[in-house]
Amino acid sequence: MSDNFTIKEISKLSGLSEDTIRYYEKIQLLPPAKRKDNGHRFYSSTDKDIMSLITCMKKTGMSLNEMKPFLFLSQEGDIQLDPNLYSLLQSHKEKIEVQIKGMQIILEFINNKLKKGEGFGKTFYAE
Repeated sequence: MSDNFTIKEISKLSGLSEDTIRYYEKIQLLPPAKRKDNGHRFYSSTDKDIMSLITCMKKTGMSLNEMKPFLFLSQEGDIQLDPNLYSLLQSHKEKIEVQIKGMQIILEFINNKLKKGEGFGKTFYAE
């Protein structure tokens, strides 16, 4: 696969709209796009990876400002060398674990209701 994507191609690959990609560049969440001689933007696989990371972090509830410090760390870098970033990521991880536990309780409730063939009643709210 080429390492030279148009904004339309990177939009399809990343699941982000072209407007969102431009906005992320404007707020410096993404590095400025490289430009061809005709002025059109083009993106690399690294840019695509950063966009995927942004999408994943957003799904966990992390704000755009909160994720900025993590986006440009090299994949080989050791986050433990930066105690502040390590602490921020550890805290976010703990929030995600709480979310997962809450979702697991809801999933178990739904599975029990499906097994028993019962409707949703007072039991969920009473527990």
